[in-house]
Amino acid sequence: MSRAKIVVIGAGVAGLTTALLLAKKRHHVTVVAKHMPGDYDIEYTSPWAGANYFPFSFEHEPARKWERETFPELWRLATQVPEAGIHVQDARLYVTEGVPVTGFMKELMATDPWFKNIVHDFQVIDKSKLPKGMVSGTAFKSVCINTAIYLPYLLGQALLRGVVFKRASVNHVADAADMHSSSTKADLVVNCSGLMACKLGGVEDKKVIPARGQIVLVRNEAPAMYTTSAVHEGDDEMMYIMMRAAGGGTILGGCYQKGNWSPDIDHNLANRIMKRCVDICPELTGGKGIEGLDIIRHGVGLRPWREGGARIEKETIDGVNVVHNYGAAGWGYQASYGMSEDTVELVEESLKLQAQL
Repeated sequence: MSRAKIVVIGAGVAGLTTALLLAKKRHHVTVVAKHMPGDYDIEYTSPWAGANYFPFSFEHEPARKWERETFPELWRLATQVPEAGIHVQDARLYVTEGVPVTGFMKELMATDPWFKNIVHDFQVIDKSKLPKGMVSGTAFKSVCINTAIYLPYLLGQALLRGVVFKRASVNHVADAADMHSSSTKADLVVNCSGLMACKLGGVEDKKVIPARGQIVLVRNEAPAMYTTSAVHEGDDEMMYIMMRAAGGGTILGGCYQKGNWSPDIDHNLANRIMKRCVDICPELTGGKGIEGLDIIRHGVGLRPWREGGARIEKETIDGVNVVHNYGAAGWGYQASYGMSEDTVELVEESLKLQAQL
């Protein structure tokens, strides 16, 4: 297949991974994005993510495939490519006593989950070793990503392969076809606009809404990654701990507030987050409680949640061939390679059809 001129909208983990894989196929790729790695903006989800590998695939069956395909690459990067900013970390998952396990936690908390042979050293935790208030648990080796390193790493890998980056706002998806670095019309546009797919002209996907997350980033070190199936304070609050690679600090979370666009810090929620995390992992502060936390900053991110699951799909909009890759909610990193590989496959199918016309 001849090399095509392709514009990718968005420079989050979906856009950067897709651009990199397209460049490896030797296409002429231009990434056009309002926000780039290094930016911190409420519209730009990827920098705020934890990020780690805790499979959430119950919501959307293709996600299981995407997560299965992504883990080996994240593991390779963690064990062989230190400059990617990913490391291996023990994970401990607990089921909370007295609260039903619902939603995406059902599969994640299972004692015989589909992913037990994907991750490393999966085991059921002996009941005698569970924290107070927990009724069961599992453990395995997973990965945690320092997004402040990993996003620039992806950008750098794309640059090495000739990808051009342009900072610009795209008001309509079809307009992006005229923004290729060659100054000629692109053959195809890939839409990796994330949460902003709900506002992007020509797309305006009303199934996409924010799932607000709030975290506290601290200097304290955690011996493992932790999460619980639920918290007693409500369905839209969570408990998770993950220590980012390469001095990136430890993330304490969190919440999952669908439809909430607020970028403001809820300090009462922040206090609940810190208390829950210290209760599960007293080693964070050496038994000193919340007062022993060394806070770097508070953060809010808006996950691109989509009703019915992420969208990997091709269509023609105003005469422009478009392939979509957005809507991964809180699992964008852990499904990134699988989603991008499927996106590249649709791109090449579309290009082949164009060539036959």
